[in-house]
Amino acid sequence: MAAFLSGRFFVITASVIALLCLLPHVAVLLAAFSGSFDTLEQLSNTVLGRYASATLILVVCVAFGTACLGAGAAWLVTMTDFPGRRLCEIALVIPLAFPAYVLAYAYTHILDHPGIVQTTLRAMFGWGPRDYWFPEIRSIGGAAMMLTLVLYPYVYLLARASFMGQSATTFHAARALGRTPTGAFFSVCLPLARPAIAAGVMLATMETIADFGTVAYFGVQTFATGIYTSWFTLADRAAAAQLALGLLAFALLLAMLERYSRGNVRYNNGRRQEAMVRLQLTGARKWGAMTLCLLPVVLGVVIPVITLTTMAIGSEQDIFSRRYIGFIQNTLTLATIAALLTVAGAIVLGSVHRVKATRLTGAALYIARLGYAVPGGVIAVGLLVPFAAFDNTLDAWMRATFDVSTGLLFTGSIWVLILAYLIRFMAAALGSYEGGISAVSPNMDAAARVLGQGVGGLVRRVHAPIIAPSLFTAALIVFVDVIKELPATLIMRPFNYDTLAVQAYRLASDERLQGAAVPSLMIALLGLVPVVLLCRRVARDNA
Repeated sequence: MAAFLSGRFFVITASVIALLCLLPHVAVLLAAFSGSFDTLEQLSNTVLGRYASATLILVVCVAFGTACLGAGAAWLVTMTDFPGRRLCEIALVIPLAFPAYVLAYAYTHILDHPGIVQTTLRAMFGWGPRDYWFPEIRSIGGAAMMLTLVLYPYVYLLARASFMGQSATTFHAARALGRTPTGAFFSVCLPLARPAIAAGVMLATMETIADFGTVAYFGVQTFATGIYTSWFTLADRAAAAQLALGLLAFALLLAMLERYSRGNVRYNNGRRQEAMVRLQLTGARKWGAMTLCLLPVVLGVVIPVITLTTMAIGSEQDIFSRRYIGFIQNTLTLATIAALLTVAGAIVLGSVHRVKATRLTGAALYIARLGYAVPGGVIAVGLLVPFAAFDNTLDAWMRATFDVSTGLLFTGSIWVLILAYLIRFMAAALGSYEGGISAVSPNMDAAARVLGQGVGGLVRRVHAPIIAPSLFTAALIVFVDVIKELPATLIMRPFNYDTLAVQAYRLASDERLQGAAVPSLMIALLGLVPVVLLCRRVARDNA
Protein backbone atom coordinates (compact mmCIF):
# COMPACT_ATOMS: atom_id res chain seq x y z
CA MET A 1 0.00 0.00 0.00
CA ALA A 2 2.86 2.36 0.86
CA ALA A 3 4.45 1.73 -2.53
CA PHE A 4 1.09 2.26 -4.19
CA LEU A 5 0.80 5.70 -2.60
CA SER A 6 4.47 6.61 -2.97
CA GLY A 7 5.69 9.84 -4.47
CA ARG A 8 6.74 8.07 -7.69
CA PHE A 9 3.23 6.67 -8.10
CA PHE A 10 1.73 10.16 -7.77
CA VAL A 11 4.18 11.63 -10.28
CA ILE A 12 3.57 8.87 -12.83
CA THR A 13 -0.19 9.09 -12.40
CA ALA A 14 -0.15 12.87 -12.74
CA SER A 15 1.92 12.56 -15.94
CA VAL A 16 -0.53 10.04 -17.39
CA ILE A 17 -3.51 12.27 -16.55
CA ALA A 18 -1.85 15.28 -18.17
CA LEU A 19 -1.03 13.30 -21.32
CA LEU A 20 -4.60 12.03 -21.55
CA CYS A 21 -5.90 15.58 -21.17
CA LEU A 22 -3.55 16.68 -23.96
CA LEU A 23 -4.51 13.80 -26.28
CA PRO A 24 -7.74 15.22 -27.79
CA HIS A 25 -6.11 18.57 -28.55
CA VAL A 26 -3.19 16.95 -30.38
CA ALA A 27 -5.51 14.49 -32.15
CA VAL A 28 -7.77 17.28 -33.40
CA LEU A 29 -4.76 19.23 -34.64
CA LEU A 30 -3.30 16.25 -36.52
CA ALA A 31 -6.65 15.11 -37.93
CA ALA A 32 -7.46 18.63 -39.13
CA PHE A 33 -4.27 18.96 -41.17
CA SER A 34 -3.99 15.36 -42.36
CA GLY A 35 -7.43 15.19 -43.98
CA SER A 36 -8.84 16.71 -47.13
CA PHE A 37 -10.02 20.33 -47.05
CA ASP A 38 -12.66 19.84 -49.75
CA THR A 39 -15.62 19.72 -47.37
CA LEU A 40 -14.27 22.63 -45.34
CA GLU A 41 -13.90 24.66 -48.53
CA GLN A 42 -17.52 23.95 -49.41
CA LEU A 43 -18.58 24.92 -45.88
CA SER A 44 -16.58 28.15 -46.06
CA ASN A 45 -18.49 29.09 -49.21
CA THR A 46 -21.87 28.34 -47.64
CA VAL A 47 -22.34 28.18 -43.85
CA LEU A 48 -18.94 28.70 -42.19
CA GLY A 49 -19.48 32.45 -41.89
CA ARG A 50 -22.89 31.76 -40.39
CA TYR A 51 -21.32 29.39 -37.85
CA ALA A 52 -18.79 32.04 -36.81
CA SER A 53 -21.23 34.96 -36.60
CA ALA A 54 -23.90 32.98 -34.73
CA THR A 55 -21.35 31.67 -32.23
CA LEU A 56 -19.92 35.16 -31.66
CA ILE A 57 -23.33 36.80 -31.23
CA LEU A 58 -24.40 34.09 -28.80
CA VAL A 59 -21.22 34.48 -26.75
CA VAL A 60 -21.57 38.27 -26.53
CA CYS A 61 -25.24 38.12 -25.51
CA VAL A 62 -24.72 35.44 -22.87
CA ALA A 63 -21.59 37.13 -21.49
CA PHE A 64 -23.43 40.44 -21.10
CA GLY A 65 -26.57 38.81 -19.67
CA THR A 66 -24.81 36.61 -17.13
CA ALA A 67 -22.52 39.45 -16.02
CA CYS A 68 -25.42 41.82 -15.36
CA LEU A 69 -27.74 39.23 -13.84
CA GLY A 70 -25.14 37.40 -11.76
CA ALA A 71 -23.21 40.42 -10.46
CA GLY A 72 -26.37 42.45 -9.85
CA ALA A 73 -28.07 39.67 -7.90
CA ALA A 74 -24.88 39.00 -5.92
CA TRP A 75 -24.61 42.66 -4.93
CA LEU A 76 -28.25 42.88 -3.85
CA VAL A 77 -28.26 39.75 -1.65
CA THR A 78 -24.81 40.49 -0.18
CA MET A 79 -24.84 44.25 0.39
CA THR A 80 -28.53 45.11 0.88
CA ASP A 81 -31.43 43.94 3.02
CA PHE A 82 -34.93 43.45 1.64
CA PRO A 83 -37.87 41.06 2.22
CA GLY A 84 -37.03 37.50 1.18
CA ARG A 85 -33.28 38.15 0.91
CA ARG A 86 -32.28 34.88 2.58
CA LEU A 87 -34.63 32.92 0.32
CA CYS A 88 -33.28 34.66 -2.78
CA GLU A 89 -29.68 34.06 -1.69
CA ILE A 90 -30.23 30.31 -1.87
CA ALA A 91 -32.82 30.14 -4.67
CA LEU A 92 -30.57 32.01 -7.11
CA VAL A 93 -28.27 28.94 -7.23
CA ILE A 94 -31.00 26.47 -8.22
CA PRO A 95 -31.05 27.19 -12.01
CA LEU A 96 -27.59 25.63 -12.11
CA ALA A 97 -29.34 22.23 -12.01
CA PHE A 98 -31.19 22.85 -15.28
CA PRO A 99 -29.61 22.33 -18.71
CA ALA A 100 -30.40 25.08 -21.19
CA TYR A 101 -31.98 22.60 -23.61
CA VAL A 102 -34.54 21.63 -20.94
CA LEU A 103 -35.62 25.25 -20.66
CA ALA A 104 -35.71 25.41 -24.46
CA TYR A 105 -38.25 22.57 -24.57
CA ALA A 106 -40.42 24.22 -21.91
CA TYR A 107 -40.44 27.71 -23.42
CA THR A 108 -41.02 26.41 -26.92
CA HIS A 109 -44.16 24.70 -25.60
CA ILE A 110 -45.27 28.03 -24.08
CA LEU A 111 -44.17 30.66 -26.61
CA ASP A 112 -44.19 28.89 -29.98
CA HIS A 113 -47.01 29.50 -32.46
CA PRO A 114 -49.17 26.61 -31.16
CA GLY A 115 -48.22 27.47 -27.56
CA ILE A 116 -50.55 28.69 -24.85
CA VAL A 117 -49.44 32.35 -25.05
CA GLN A 118 -50.02 32.90 -28.76
CA THR A 119 -53.14 30.73 -28.75
CA THR A 120 -54.62 32.85 -25.97
CA LEU A 121 -53.76 36.09 -27.78
CA ARG A 122 -55.42 34.88 -30.98
CA ALA A 123 -58.51 33.80 -29.08
CA MET A 124 -58.78 37.07 -27.11
CA PHE A 125 -58.30 39.48 -30.02
CA GLY A 126 -59.47 37.38 -32.94
CA TRP A 127 -56.12 37.64 -34.70
CA GLY A 128 -55.15 35.52 -37.65
CA PRO A 129 -51.69 34.01 -38.23
CA ARG A 130 -50.45 37.14 -40.06
CA ASP A 131 -52.27 39.79 -38.00
CA TYR A 132 -49.65 40.20 -35.30
CA TRP A 133 -45.95 39.97 -34.56
CA PHE A 134 -44.54 37.84 -31.77
CA PRO A 135 -40.86 37.27 -30.86
CA GLU A 136 -39.53 34.01 -32.30
CA ILE A 137 -38.32 31.78 -29.50
CA ARG A 138 -36.39 29.55 -31.90
CA SER A 139 -33.72 32.13 -32.64
CA ILE A 140 -30.32 33.33 -31.47
CA GLY A 141 -32.06 35.63 -28.99
CA GLY A 142 -34.10 32.75 -27.62
CA ALA A 143 -31.02 30.55 -27.28
CA ALA A 144 -29.14 33.38 -25.53
CA MET A 145 -32.01 33.80 -23.06
CA MET A 146 -32.10 30.08 -22.24
CA LEU A 147 -28.35 29.93 -21.73
CA THR A 148 -28.30 33.10 -19.63
CA LEU A 149 -30.99 31.79 -17.30
CA VAL A 150 -29.02 28.63 -16.47
CA LEU A 151 -25.46 30.01 -16.57
CA TYR A 152 -25.73 33.20 -14.51
CA PRO A 153 -25.21 31.19 -11.23
CA TYR A 154 -21.54 30.81 -12.21
CA VAL A 155 -21.14 34.60 -12.04
CA TYR A 156 -23.46 34.90 -9.05
CA LEU A 157 -21.56 32.43 -6.86
CA LEU A 158 -18.12 33.87 -7.61
CA ALA A 159 -19.24 37.52 -7.39
CA ARG A 160 -21.08 36.85 -4.13
CA ALA A 161 -17.96 35.31 -2.60
CA SER A 162 -15.92 38.32 -3.74
CA PHE A 163 -18.39 40.87 -2.34
CA MET A 164 -18.52 39.00 0.98
CA GLY A 165 -14.73 39.12 1.21
CA GLN A 166 -14.51 42.89 0.69
CA SER A 167 -13.91 45.18 3.65
CA ALA A 168 -16.35 47.98 4.37
CA THR A 169 -13.43 50.41 4.72
CA THR A 170 -13.09 51.12 0.98
CA PHE A 171 -16.86 51.42 0.59
CA HIS A 172 -17.10 53.93 3.44
CA ALA A 173 -14.15 55.86 2.01
CA ALA A 174 -15.98 56.21 -1.29
CA ARG A 175 -19.11 57.36 0.55
CA ALA A 176 -17.08 59.90 2.52
CA LEU A 177 -15.79 61.31 -0.76
CA GLY A 178 -19.35 62.00 -1.88
CA ARG A 179 -20.27 58.83 -3.73
CA THR A 180 -23.80 57.51 -3.50
CA PRO A 181 -24.24 53.81 -2.60
CA THR A 182 -24.71 53.07 -6.31
CA GLY A 183 -21.71 55.18 -7.23
CA ALA A 184 -19.57 53.45 -4.59
CA PHE A 185 -20.63 50.11 -6.01
CA PHE A 186 -19.55 51.01 -9.56
CA SER A 187 -16.35 52.81 -8.57
CA VAL A 188 -15.06 50.56 -5.76
CA CYS A 189 -16.89 47.27 -5.16
CA LEU A 190 -17.39 46.28 -8.79
CA PRO A 191 -13.75 46.86 -9.85
CA LEU A 192 -12.52 44.84 -6.85
CA ALA A 193 -14.84 41.99 -7.84
CA ARG A 194 -13.81 42.10 -11.50
CA PRO A 195 -11.55 39.00 -11.41
CA ALA A 196 -14.34 36.91 -9.87
CA ILE A 197 -16.96 38.25 -12.28
CA ALA A 198 -14.63 37.73 -15.25
CA ALA A 199 -13.97 34.16 -14.15
CA GLY A 200 -17.70 33.48 -13.90
CA VAL A 201 -18.39 35.07 -17.29
CA MET A 202 -15.57 33.02 -18.80
CA LEU A 203 -17.14 29.81 -17.46
CA ALA A 204 -20.49 30.90 -18.89
CA THR A 205 -19.03 31.70 -22.32
CA MET A 206 -17.17 28.39 -22.45
CA GLU A 207 -20.43 26.59 -21.70
CA THR A 208 -22.11 28.68 -24.38
CA ILE A 209 -19.75 27.73 -27.20
CA ALA A 210 -19.93 24.12 -25.97
CA ASP A 211 -23.73 24.02 -26.01
CA PHE A 212 -25.28 21.73 -28.58
CA GLY A 213 -28.75 20.77 -27.35
CA THR A 214 -30.22 24.28 -27.23
CA VAL A 215 -28.82 25.61 -30.50
CA ALA A 216 -29.58 22.39 -32.35
CA TYR A 217 -33.20 22.41 -31.20
CA PHE A 218 -33.66 26.10 -31.99
CA GLY A 219 -32.05 25.69 -35.41
CA VAL A 220 -29.19 28.09 -34.65
CA GLN A 221 -26.16 27.10 -36.72
CA THR A 222 -23.03 27.35 -34.58
CA PHE A 223 -19.68 25.58 -34.64
CA ALA A 224 -21.05 22.97 -32.22
CA THR A 225 -23.87 21.97 -34.59
CA GLY A 226 -21.47 22.10 -37.54
CA ILE A 227 -19.14 19.57 -35.91
CA TYR A 228 -22.00 17.17 -35.28
CA THR A 229 -23.34 17.62 -38.83
CA SER A 230 -19.92 17.00 -40.41
CA TRP A 231 -19.34 13.90 -38.29
CA PHE A 232 -22.72 12.19 -38.68
CA THR A 233 -24.59 13.74 -41.60
CA LEU A 234 -21.70 14.35 -44.01
CA ALA A 235 -19.61 11.44 -42.63
CA ASP A 236 -16.50 13.61 -43.01
CA ARG A 237 -14.39 13.23 -39.90
CA ALA A 238 -11.60 15.42 -41.27
CA ALA A 239 -14.04 18.31 -41.72
CA ALA A 240 -15.37 17.71 -38.20
CA ALA A 241 -11.81 17.86 -36.86
CA GLN A 242 -11.14 21.07 -38.81
CA LEU A 243 -14.26 22.71 -37.41
CA ALA A 244 -13.34 21.43 -33.97
CA LEU A 245 -9.91 23.00 -34.32
CA GLY A 246 -11.53 26.32 -35.25
CA LEU A 247 -13.80 26.15 -32.21
CA LEU A 248 -10.87 25.21 -30.00
CA ALA A 249 -8.91 28.21 -31.27
CA PHE A 250 -11.93 30.45 -30.64
CA ALA A 251 -12.27 29.19 -27.06
CA LEU A 252 -8.59 29.66 -26.30
CA LEU A 253 -8.69 33.12 -27.91
CA LEU A 254 -11.47 34.14 -25.52
CA ALA A 255 -9.42 32.99 -22.55
CA MET A 256 -6.33 34.84 -23.79
CA LEU A 257 -8.27 38.06 -24.45
CA GLU A 258 -9.76 38.02 -20.96
CA ARG A 259 -6.33 37.51 -19.40
CA TYR A 260 -4.77 40.17 -21.65
CA SER A 261 -7.48 42.67 -20.74
CA ARG A 262 -6.39 42.44 -17.10
CA GLY A 263 -2.77 43.08 -18.04
CA ASN A 264 -0.51 43.46 -15.02
CA VAL A 265 -3.23 44.96 -12.84
CA ARG A 266 -3.35 43.47 -9.37
CA TYR A 267 -6.50 43.21 -7.30
CA ASN A 268 -6.10 43.19 -3.54
CA ASN A 269 -9.05 43.42 -1.19
CA GLY A 270 -6.75 43.22 1.80
CA ARG A 271 -7.91 41.71 5.02
CA ARG A 272 -11.54 42.02 5.83
CA GLN A 273 -11.06 44.19 8.89
CA GLU A 274 -14.62 45.47 8.95
CA ALA A 275 -17.68 43.60 7.78
CA MET A 276 -19.92 45.37 5.32
CA VAL A 277 -23.12 46.74 6.84
CA ARG A 278 -26.11 45.88 4.70
CA LEU A 279 -27.99 48.81 3.23
CA GLN A 280 -31.60 48.84 4.41
CA LEU A 281 -33.82 49.25 1.36
CA THR A 282 -37.17 50.89 1.88
CA GLY A 283 -40.26 51.66 -0.13
CA ALA A 284 -40.24 50.74 -3.80
CA ARG A 285 -36.55 49.87 -3.72
CA LYS A 286 -36.96 46.87 -1.44
CA TRP A 287 -39.77 45.44 -3.57
CA GLY A 288 -37.79 46.17 -6.71
CA ALA A 289 -34.76 44.33 -5.31
CA MET A 290 -36.89 41.36 -4.34
CA THR A 291 -38.47 41.28 -7.82
CA LEU A 292 -35.09 41.48 -9.57
CA CYS A 293 -33.72 38.59 -7.49
CA LEU A 294 -36.80 36.39 -7.80
CA LEU A 295 -37.31 36.99 -11.53
CA PRO A 296 -34.44 34.74 -12.75
CA VAL A 297 -35.59 32.01 -10.35
CA VAL A 298 -39.16 32.24 -11.62
CA LEU A 299 -38.05 32.26 -15.27
CA GLY A 300 -35.32 29.64 -14.84
CA VAL A 301 -36.99 27.22 -12.41
CA VAL A 302 -40.65 27.80 -11.54
CA ILE A 303 -42.13 28.29 -15.01
CA PRO A 304 -40.10 25.46 -16.66
CA VAL A 305 -40.98 22.99 -13.86
CA ILE A 306 -44.69 23.80 -14.02
CA THR A 307 -44.67 23.61 -17.81
CA LEU A 308 -42.73 20.35 -18.01
CA THR A 309 -44.89 18.76 -15.33
CA THR A 310 -48.04 19.68 -17.25
CA MET A 311 -46.52 18.31 -20.45
CA ALA A 312 -45.34 15.12 -18.77
CA ILE A 313 -48.79 14.33 -17.39
CA GLY A 314 -50.19 14.23 -20.92
CA SER A 315 -47.33 12.21 -22.41
CA GLU A 316 -47.12 8.49 -23.07
CA GLN A 317 -43.73 8.11 -21.38
CA ASP A 318 -43.64 5.83 -18.33
CA ILE A 319 -40.87 6.87 -15.98
CA PHE A 320 -41.22 3.60 -14.05
CA SER A 321 -40.79 1.39 -17.11
CA ARG A 322 -37.73 -0.81 -17.42
CA ARG A 323 -36.51 1.32 -20.31
CA TYR A 324 -36.54 4.56 -18.31
CA ILE A 325 -35.05 2.88 -15.27
CA GLY A 326 -32.18 1.93 -17.59
CA PHE A 327 -31.79 5.56 -18.71
CA ILE A 328 -31.62 6.68 -15.08
CA GLN A 329 -29.13 3.94 -14.17
CA ASN A 330 -26.91 4.81 -17.12
CA THR A 331 -26.99 8.51 -16.23
CA LEU A 332 -26.21 7.95 -12.56
CA THR A 333 -23.48 5.41 -13.35
CA LEU A 334 -21.67 7.76 -15.73
CA ALA A 335 -22.04 10.76 -13.42
CA THR A 336 -20.88 8.91 -10.31
CA ILE A 337 -17.84 7.24 -11.89
CA ALA A 338 -16.83 10.42 -13.70
CA ALA A 339 -17.17 12.53 -10.53
CA LEU A 340 -15.06 10.14 -8.43
CA LEU A 341 -12.33 9.72 -11.04
CA THR A 342 -12.19 13.44 -11.85
CA VAL A 343 -11.85 14.42 -8.19
CA ALA A 344 -9.20 11.72 -7.70
CA GLY A 345 -7.30 13.08 -10.71
CA ALA A 346 -7.52 16.61 -9.32
CA ILE A 347 -6.10 15.41 -5.99
CA VAL A 348 -3.18 13.70 -7.71
CA LEU A 349 -2.34 16.65 -9.96
CA GLY A 350 -2.75 19.21 -7.20
CA SER A 351 -0.80 17.21 -4.62
CA VAL A 352 2.16 16.63 -6.91
CA HIS A 353 2.36 20.33 -7.72
CA ARG A 354 2.02 21.30 -4.04
CA VAL A 355 4.72 18.90 -2.84
CA LYS A 356 7.15 19.65 -5.65
CA ALA A 357 6.25 22.73 -7.66
CA THR A 358 8.20 22.73 -10.91
CA ARG A 359 7.60 23.94 -14.44
CA LEU A 360 6.63 20.40 -15.38
CA THR A 361 3.95 20.09 -12.67
CA GLY A 362 2.73 23.59 -13.50
CA ALA A 363 2.46 22.62 -17.15
CA ALA A 364 0.51 19.50 -16.17
CA LEU A 365 -2.00 21.64 -14.25
CA TYR A 366 -2.31 24.05 -17.18
CA ILE A 367 -2.94 21.21 -19.62
CA ALA A 368 -5.52 19.66 -17.31
CA ARG A 369 -7.41 22.96 -17.14
CA LEU A 370 -7.65 23.27 -20.92
CA GLY A 371 -10.55 20.83 -21.05
CA TYR A 372 -13.09 23.28 -19.65
CA ALA A 373 -12.30 25.67 -22.48
CA VAL A 374 -13.05 22.94 -25.03
CA PRO A 375 -16.60 21.90 -25.99
CA GLY A 376 -17.65 18.32 -25.43
CA GLY A 377 -17.99 17.77 -29.16
CA VAL A 378 -14.38 18.77 -29.74
CA ILE A 379 -13.16 16.39 -27.02
CA ALA A 380 -15.31 13.63 -28.48
CA VAL A 381 -13.79 14.08 -31.92
CA GLY A 382 -10.30 14.34 -30.42
CA LEU A 383 -10.68 11.04 -28.58
CA LEU A 384 -12.54 9.06 -31.23
CA VAL A 385 -9.94 9.78 -33.92
CA PRO A 386 -6.90 8.23 -32.12
CA PHE A 387 -8.81 5.41 -30.41
CA ALA A 388 -10.60 4.45 -33.62
CA ALA A 389 -7.24 4.45 -35.45
CA PHE A 390 -5.74 2.25 -32.74
CA ASP A 391 -8.68 -0.17 -32.82
CA ASN A 392 -8.58 -0.46 -36.61
CA THR A 393 -4.80 -0.92 -36.69
CA LEU A 394 -4.88 -3.59 -33.98
CA ASP A 395 -7.78 -5.40 -35.64
CA ALA A 396 -6.01 -5.39 -39.02
CA TRP A 397 -2.79 -6.72 -37.47
CA MET A 398 -4.63 -9.46 -35.55
CA ARG A 399 -6.49 -10.49 -38.70
CA ALA A 400 -3.30 -10.64 -40.75
CA THR A 401 -1.27 -12.42 -38.06
CA PHE A 402 -3.71 -14.70 -36.24
CA ASP A 403 -6.84 -14.52 -38.41
CA VAL A 404 -8.72 -13.18 -35.35
CA SER A 405 -10.80 -10.02 -35.24
CA THR A 406 -10.52 -7.93 -32.07
CA GLY A 407 -13.28 -5.54 -33.07
CA LEU A 408 -13.57 -2.18 -31.35
CA LEU A 409 -11.90 -2.40 -27.97
CA PHE A 410 -11.97 1.28 -27.03
CA THR A 411 -14.16 3.08 -29.52
CA GLY A 412 -17.74 3.20 -28.30
CA SER A 413 -16.86 1.98 -24.79
CA ILE A 414 -18.06 3.52 -21.56
CA TRP A 415 -14.49 4.16 -20.40
CA VAL A 416 -13.59 6.41 -23.31
CA LEU A 417 -16.79 8.36 -22.64
CA ILE A 418 -15.82 8.74 -18.98
CA LEU A 419 -12.37 9.85 -20.09
CA ALA A 420 -14.07 12.59 -22.13
CA TYR A 421 -15.95 13.70 -19.01
CA LEU A 422 -12.73 13.67 -16.98
CA ILE A 423 -10.94 15.86 -19.53
CA ARG A 424 -13.95 18.17 -19.90
CA PHE A 425 -14.53 18.83 -16.19
CA MET A 426 -11.09 18.45 -14.62
CA ALA A 427 -10.75 22.24 -14.37
CA ALA A 428 -13.88 22.47 -12.19
CA ALA A 429 -12.52 19.82 -9.81
CA LEU A 430 -9.10 21.50 -9.70
CA GLY A 431 -10.70 24.83 -8.85
CA SER A 432 -12.51 23.39 -5.84
CA TYR A 433 -9.41 21.47 -4.73
CA GLU A 434 -7.20 24.57 -4.89
CA GLY A 435 -9.81 26.63 -3.05
CA GLY A 436 -9.71 24.15 -0.18
CA ILE A 437 -5.98 23.44 -0.13
CA SER A 438 -5.18 27.15 0.08
CA ALA A 439 -6.37 27.03 3.70
CA VAL A 440 -3.82 24.33 4.58
CA SER A 441 -0.61 25.84 5.91
CA PRO A 442 2.65 24.64 4.31
CA ASN A 443 3.90 24.12 7.87
CA MET A 444 1.45 21.21 8.18
CA ASP A 445 3.01 19.61 5.12
CA ALA A 446 6.51 20.09 6.54
CA ALA A 447 5.50 18.60 9.89
CA ALA A 448 3.99 15.55 8.21
CA ARG A 449 7.09 15.02 6.06
CA VAL A 450 9.35 15.29 9.15
CA LEU A 451 7.22 12.59 10.78
CA GLY A 452 7.95 10.27 7.85
CA GLN A 453 4.82 10.71 5.74
CA GLY A 454 5.20 10.42 1.98
CA VAL A 455 2.94 12.06 -0.56
CA GLY A 456 0.27 9.41 -0.07
CA GLY A 457 0.31 9.72 3.71
CA LEU A 458 0.28 13.50 3.47
CA VAL A 459 -2.79 13.44 1.25
CA ARG A 460 -4.61 10.74 3.24
CA ARG A 461 -3.82 11.89 6.80
CA VAL A 462 -3.54 15.69 6.46
CA HIS A 463 -5.05 17.10 3.29
CA ALA A 464 -8.11 14.90 2.82
CA PRO A 465 -9.67 15.48 6.29
CA ILE A 466 -9.19 19.25 6.04
CA ILE A 467 -10.37 19.79 2.45
CA ALA A 468 -13.12 17.15 2.47
CA PRO A 469 -15.87 19.81 2.06
CA SER A 470 -14.09 21.24 -1.00
CA LEU A 471 -13.64 17.78 -2.49
CA PHE A 472 -17.31 17.05 -1.87
CA THR A 473 -18.22 20.29 -3.63
CA ALA A 474 -15.99 19.36 -6.57
CA ALA A 475 -17.68 15.95 -6.85
CA LEU A 476 -21.13 17.57 -6.79
CA ILE A 477 -20.20 20.07 -9.52
CA VAL A 478 -18.80 17.35 -11.81
CA PHE A 479 -21.81 15.10 -11.07
CA VAL A 480 -24.26 17.83 -12.15
CA ASP A 481 -22.21 18.73 -15.23
CA VAL A 482 -22.05 15.12 -16.42
CA ILE A 483 -25.82 14.68 -16.01
CA LYS A 484 -26.38 17.73 -18.24
CA GLU A 485 -23.63 16.99 -20.79
CA LEU A 486 -25.11 16.22 -24.22
CA PRO A 487 -22.71 16.55 -27.22
CA ALA A 488 -19.95 14.24 -25.92
CA THR A 489 -22.53 11.71 -24.73
CA LEU A 490 -24.42 11.86 -28.00
CA ILE A 491 -21.28 11.24 -30.09
CA MET A 492 -19.37 8.78 -27.88
CA ARG A 493 -21.97 6.69 -26.04
CA PRO A 494 -21.86 2.92 -26.54
CA PHE A 495 -24.54 1.38 -28.72
CA ASN A 496 -27.88 1.00 -26.89
CA TYR A 497 -26.47 2.90 -23.91
CA ASP A 498 -28.67 5.98 -23.84
CA THR A 499 -28.91 8.50 -21.02
CA LEU A 500 -31.73 10.82 -19.99
CA ALA A 501 -30.09 13.67 -21.93
CA VAL A 502 -29.92 11.60 -25.12
CA GLN A 503 -33.52 10.45 -24.73
CA ALA A 504 -34.75 14.01 -24.19
CA TYR A 505 -32.81 15.24 -27.23
CA ARG A 506 -34.11 12.40 -29.41
CA LEU A 507 -37.76 13.03 -28.50
CA ALA A 508 -37.43 16.80 -28.88
CA SER A 509 -35.76 16.38 -32.28
CA ASP A 510 -38.83 14.44 -33.38
CA GLU A 511 -41.00 17.36 -32.09
CA ARG A 512 -42.41 15.09 -29.36
CA LEU A 513 -42.12 17.77 -26.71
CA GLN A 514 -44.57 16.16 -24.31
CA GLY A 515 -42.50 13.00 -24.34
CA ALA A 516 -39.26 14.97 -23.94
CA ALA A 517 -40.69 16.59 -20.80
CA VAL A 518 -40.36 13.34 -18.83
CA PRO A 519 -36.59 12.78 -19.20
CA SER A 520 -36.09 16.55 -18.94
CA LEU A 521 -37.78 16.60 -15.55
CA MET A 522 -35.68 13.66 -14.41
CA ILE A 523 -32.48 15.46 -15.49
CA ALA A 524 -33.54 18.49 -13.46
CA LEU A 525 -34.48 16.34 -10.47
CA LEU A 526 -31.20 14.41 -10.47
CA GLY A 527 -29.25 17.66 -10.84
CA LEU A 528 -31.31 19.40 -8.18
CA VAL A 529 -30.17 17.12 -5.35
CA PRO A 530 -26.46 18.08 -5.62
CA VAL A 531 -27.40 21.74 -6.15
CA VAL A 532 -29.48 21.69 -2.94
CA LEU A 533 -26.44 20.33 -1.12
CA LEU A 534 -24.40 23.21 -2.59
CA CYS A 535 -27.11 25.61 -1.41
CA ARG A 536 -26.76 24.24 2.11
CA ARG A 537 -23.06 25.08 1.97
CA VAL A 538 -23.97 28.59 0.85
CA ALA A 539 -26.35 28.87 3.82
CA ARG A 540 -23.62 27.70 6.21
CA ASP A 541 -21.25 30.29 4.79
CA ASN A 542 -23.81 32.96 5.65
CA ALA A 543 -24.17 31.79 9.25
